[in-house]
Amino acid sequence: MSLTIQPLTGRIGAIVSGVRLTELSDEQFAELNRALLEHKALFLRDQHLTDDEQEAFGRRFGELVVHPTVHSADNTAGILDVDSERSRANSWHTDITFVADYPKITILRGEVIPEAGGDTVFANTVSAYRDLPEPLQRLADGLWVRHTNDYDYAAPKQIEVAANKRFREEFTSTLYETEHPLVRVHPETGEKALVLGHFAQRIVGLNSRDSRALLDLFQSHIVRLENIVRWRWSEGDVALWDNRATQHIAVDDYGSARRIVRRSTVLGEIPVSVSGESSRAIKPSPDSRIPRSEADKQELRKAG
Repeated sequence: MSLTIQPLTGRIGAIVSGVRLTELSDEQFAELNRALLEHKALFLRDQHLTDDEQEAFGRRFGELVVHPTVHSADNTAGILDVDSERSRANSWHTDITFVADYPKITILRGEVIPEAGGDTVFANTVSAYRDLPEPLQRLADGLWVRHTNDYDYAAPKQIEVAANKRFREEFTSTLYETEHPLVRVHPETGEKALVLGHFAQRIVGLNSRDSRALLDLFQSHIVRLENIVRWRWSEGDVALWDNRATQHIAVDDYGSARRIVRRSTVLGEIPVSVSGESSRAIKPSPDSRIPRSEADKQELRKAG
């Protein structure tokens, strides 16, 4: 039985209905994966997955990986609580681009959702590149950008100073730096996508002023209204997105209300530039990769 897939905009996002993620046949899963590559972000209502079910679904896409620095939930190495009482990702980003092999797919489920606010907004970085004027495309094709987890993190007012300090210390407990091409070629579709977001700190070879001007220029093309879709969460929803072709932001507009979503990520490929060069890990070492487990994370921390 085919999936029901309803596009939300002409460029990004679709609702998938009439199916339980825990009951997908191989044919349905293949159809879901094709839809993900086409629409970049998919949304399913009323799934109410358990941790084990979310992990099992994620493993159908590939190997699950843990966050390099933030502690995963007990006994569920493939799941990370994203709790508004600890942090709020209120800036545009692609997940974990400060490592060389950052995740290819992210899966998020809604657990505690504010009565109002707390939406997640997604942007299509493929259509953003495609819309660039040709001179800017040629410029972007040759640029490289350094990404790091030691970025300018600004916590919302609702988070106490002490809690923000603890999160900051945990987030940068191992310092990562990686150089990615500004334009990567998608390994499955062949599409070209811009690789930016709040982990992108400087264009290689430029001073800070020129670098910031160009980063802001290209980022502004990504988040143009025609490239985005906004998802209003309900408890039990699942969102999944192609992290190689999108950015997202969790909108911090819900005051002191609690918001908890649970995340799993699938191991990605090392990006390749238009000219065929691969991304370069710098810190903690040139051969560092995203950890597959909490044990791997501890070894990386010792090495760093």
